[in-house]
Amino acid sequence: MRLHDLDPDNRPRERFLHSGPISLSTAELLALILRTGTKNCNIVDTCNEIIARFGLEKLPDLTIGELQQVRGIGKAKAMQIVSAFELGRRINHSRNHNRKIHAARDVFEYMEDKIPDETKEHLFVLHLNTKNQIVKNELVSIGTLNASLIHPREVFKAAIRESSHTIILVHNHPSGDVEPSNADRQVTALLKQAGAIIQIELLDHIIIGRTSWFSFRENSLL
Repeated sequence: MRLHDLDPDNRPRERFLHSGPISLSTAELLALILRTGTKNCNIVDTCNEIIARFGLEKLPDLTIGELQQVRGIGKAKAMQIVSAFELGRRINHSRNHNRKIHAARDVFEYMEDKIPDETKEHLFVLHLNTKNQIVKNELVSIGTLNASLIHPREVFKAAIRESSHTIILVHNHPSGDVEPSNADRQVTALLKQAGAIIQIELLDHIIIGRTSWFSFRENSLL
């Protein structure tokens, strides 16, 4: 069925204008961006096929080639989809840039969707200015945290270059258990000492899981 064959009140565009974007399904929202389907398949059906094949969570990371595997999606429409999600990423980055940190919860919320592969540990360094605003977010290492592998030089190199006032370490636990390991404690102690020497304070070390976090500072371990 073509969209023009639907009752006007049931068309995505009309429902959007009448009730807002919340009234539309994900496929209908995507269809509004792409606008037109093919002779044999309306655009909402095409968008439903995209979501059914790849899943909603993977949609922002699909390549032009992957999108073109769906019938009715040529290079131009694939570029529209990729561009829409890239724009969303840039808006999100802009909103988070210079975000002020008041507590560990702020860091947990800031790091949402910033870990590319949650099956591995990732160590990030957040660089803060004198107003406790994040001026840089740096991925330092991927893999199990170990004091013998994490060198202070790699952690503080960008901090010196950016003239950071303080830094916050952030890393994830793929298991979801945010209790610090012995290695986490050793890394924290090492970097605290290094920060004291070069006068760039390690403000906190925060371990994040899927729904919770652990702050060394808030638990009086730093």
